[in-house]
Amino acid sequence: MTRNILSTLALAFATSVIAFAAQAAEVKNIVIVHGALADGSGWRKATDILTRRGFNVTIVQQPITSLADDVAATQRVLDLQDGPTLLVGHSYGGIVITEAGHDDKVAGLVYVAAFQPDKGESLLSLASSKPASGMNIRETKDGKFLYIDPVAFPNDFAADLPKDETAFLARSQVFAAKEAFSAKAGDPAWKDKKSWAIVATEDRSINPDLERDMAKRAGSTVTEIKASHAVFASQPEKVADVIDAAARALSE
Repeated sequence: MTRNILSTLALAFATSVIAFAAQAAEVKNIVIVHGALADGSGWRKATDILTRRGFNVTIVQQPITSLADDVAATQRVLDLQDGPTLLVGHSYGGIVITEAGHDDKVAGLVYVAAFQPDKGESLLSLASSKPASGMNIRETKDGKFLYIDPVAFPNDFAADLPKDETAFLARSQVFAAKEAFSAKAGDPAWKDKKSWAIVATEDRSINPDLERDMAKRAGSTVTEIKASHAVFASQPEKVADVIDAAARALSE
């Protein structure tokens, strides 16, 4: 009788431990790293969708002054997360999450129309390997920062958004340090962690074929969305669906 009771208690304890472990592994935190020449405000619609679905979403507002500075800004946000986290990067943010993704809290990576560098590659080296159709990047007078010509910004960055929105984005763009674009990546986190990638098929800022090639090399699960480089803003529901699916896959 005593042995049966002990066996029952042991089974109950083991079951509770397994259930707790499964719950502890559930990915409910999402950290988003925006791209260059914009800030995180464009992620508002996608964030609202994910929040309604029960996720805790935080957006990194990195300075884009250097890759090291941006990785450090991302690390500070990751330090605030209370469990497994899905790290999302758009455009230049893809390089940032490739570096910051080594953090133990990061369960997986999602690249949204983003660069996925291998060791030794930079944004500039990747972009020049398959040039994009939008080539209207300009230097500031001091030669240290880059921006998109405001006249060309709507067509190059967000052709599928209303004109008033793209005009505002053009006027509020965050200039990016040339140093950030030329910095070489270290060992990529995507070699050790699962990754997903969104290819924006109408992208004029990153060649869609380059997005496809990088995702294939990384072994990422790929979703193609007919959208501009600003796919996160023009197709927030579809982008949220990919992020949602990735988080749930990591939670299984």
